[in-house]
Amino acid sequence: MTSDSDSSLLFRLAVAMTTSLSVRDRAERLAVSVHQALPCDAVCLLLVEAQELRPIAAVGLAPDLLGHRFRRSDEPRLDIACAASGPVRFPAECDLRDPYDGFVLGVDSLTGRVHSCLACPLRVDDRLLGVLTLDALSPDRFDAIDDAFLEALAALTAAALQTSELIATLEQSAKRQGFVARDLVRDELDRQGGILVGNSAAMTKLRDEVQLIARSQFPVLVTGETGVGKELIVRTLHAQSSRRDQVLVYVNCAALPESIVESELFGHARHAFTGAQEARLGKFQVADGASLFLDEIGELPLHVQPKLLRVLQEGEVQSVGSDRPIHVDVRVFAATNRDLECEVENGRFRKDLLYRLDVCRLHVPPLRDHAGDVALLAGHFADTLRRQLGTGRIRIGPEALRALARHRWPGNVRELRNVLARAVLRAAARCSVGDPVVVSPGDLGLDVDGDVDGGASVEPRPDQVQAREAVPLREAVIEFQRALIEAALERAGQNWAEAARSLGMHRSNLHHLAKRLGLKL
Repeated sequence: MTSDSDSSLLFRLAVAMTTSLSVRDRAERLAVSVHQALPCDAVCLLLVEAQELRPIAAVGLAPDLLGHRFRRSDEPRLDIACAASGPVRFPAECDLRDPYDGFVLGVDSLTGRVHSCLACPLRVDDRLLGVLTLDALSPDRFDAIDDAFLEALAALTAAALQTSELIATLEQSAKRQGFVARDLVRDELDRQGGILVGNSAAMTKLRDEVQLIARSQFPVLVTGETGVGKELIVRTLHAQSSRRDQVLVYVNCAALPESIVESELFGHARHAFTGAQEARLGKFQVADGASLFLDEIGELPLHVQPKLLRVLQEGEVQSVGSDRPIHVDVRVFAATNRDLECEVENGRFRKDLLYRLDVCRLHVPPLRDHAGDVALLAGHFADTLRRQLGTGRIRIGPEALRALARHRWPGNVRELRNVLARAVLRAAARCSVGDPVVVSPGDLGLDVDGDVDGGASVEPRPDQVQAREAVPLREAVIEFQRALIEAALERAGQNWAEAARSLGMHRSNLHHLAKRLGLKL
């Protein structure tokens, strides 16, 4: 029997879900309405994506939950709900793991269990779109809720999801590429640091610009501080472009010695110079018909820039030692953390080359400009680390989340990812295999002023290494090298070329050493 209050809730939900809002805003309105009207401590709306469920709106749950994905095979309750034909109620004594244990707000202990749980599969024409879950900390909280009302609530929610822009986009993508192709693209992006995560206005604007620019064939210049995710933006542009089925050739301009940079980019003929025993294709020839990513373009030597300008203007490449130009069809993506206009004024970058590269510019905001996304990013990285390390569900405690929110993040998203990786390793060391991992503030290595490990701006000294417990000389040297490089990078604002100059090294040697020390992928 449906009560007047139930009917009123359904009416409010119908109005909220049909209002001209974004998918996320509609989902949040639904979650808030259900939370206010029904006797629950937490509400979550999840979308089905292949064999995973992705939360898109939640009330009463920790903010980092929205960065997680739940694989059906790992979450028995969600799997049962997905397979059910109607609402599913889990008794308080159910021993199946609840996916939200430790995520419900207002629980004294991070390991506090959920005692009342129900889930409604969201279907349209027998097609599963998502799941709506309600949880409470007290047993028997949902006994008085009528199944007929829950079925009506689920039907309304499913219908709204089906007609929403997000579902339409997913359906079109599935028809064009298939779910397998989409999953492969997402896996590739995950390996490079994750999908474009964030609900802030800055990230929403950036995603819209990426979607618009990706369809063109124009060169794209991606700017932003070190660690903001410029490479991820380029890979997303390529994945959404008409050349997505072709390779994306990567070149780090800062890591190329000046003596071979021209050969690496444009190739060389046999016997073009001493040691050139065979002809070799350059990166532009390899990327013919595909895309080329020139990372750290601001480090490209001046003597090579005219040949790059020729490629952009005419699509012609001339190998070293050859007098015959070759036509190539390459879409160029470039990225830099330098102010290229300032580089032009100082004579280190050609103005005409900047004009050719700067047809479409995307500026990736620093993390401090969308700090509201820190919890969501932290949850996303925690979920990625769970899959990489094979741990149980990773939960970032409330105090740890507050510590992350207070930090200044000079290294941006990359620094956040690295801090969390170290924190998860520390927290996982306290747990048995398969147990939930809870990250505490002490695991993060952030001091009271928001610096990492007491601040990397202080130059390490040999006596600081000697003051620690005795370690083999090789390990002590490696530790000291890491500390020196990290300090130099901090002083240089994460600019590798500037850090190399301060250390008296060639930038390519610094890149190689950093990789060997595990500081750079």
